[in-house]
Amino acid sequence: MNLPNKLTVSRFALAAMFVWTLLAPIPFGKTLALFFFCAAGVTDYLDGRLARSRKLITNFGILMDPLADKILVCSAFILFVEITHSEPKPPVKVAAWMVIVIVTRELAITGLRLLAASKNLVLAAENFGKHKTISQIVTIIALLVVNADAEWPASLQNFFLSWMPQFAFVMLWVTVALTAISGGLYLWRNRALYMSDV
Repeated sequence: MNLPNKLTVSRFALAAMFVWTLLAPIPFGKTLALFFFCAAGVTDYLDGRLARSRKLITNFGILMDPLADKILVCSAFILFVEITHSEPKPPVKVAAWMVIVIVTRELAITGLRLLAASKNLVLAAENFGKHKTISQIVTIIALLVVNADAEWPASLQNFFLSWMPQFAFVMLWVTVALTAISGGLYLWRNRALYMSDV
């Protein structure tokens, strides 16, 4: 197994650690969850960069890299619903419908790409999709900081609480909007794939 694929596999392990530390009642659990999510994000950047620069693109990587990303991102948003609904007054409330939009988009685009692959076609990523991915990562990190800051020194708590909840709230709505728009445009532009025999 080459290095990019090893990094992809490590992201599955980091995603599992992220989920466990975010939910487990352990000291500094939410801070550890933030660390594991960021570490997973770094592996995502590195495996793609290494695979392209060293020409190590494999069928395993083509399948598992996006799968690891979707598991990580969808797990995070689903967990935020549980966390924010278990608190009486959460700093930022993640509504279930928002997560439904995000997960539905990811499933729909994955299905479209599988359909394209069955026809020996490769659907390139679009700019809207890239912006969507960046906004999702930024939103998750912001929400993790909001959840973790109670474990930090008072000076850091005061600093982040002065602006991070508002930032996370705005980014959450931006992410939902970009996710819906990018998914809709992607499905529309590639409609010939699934409408040709209707």
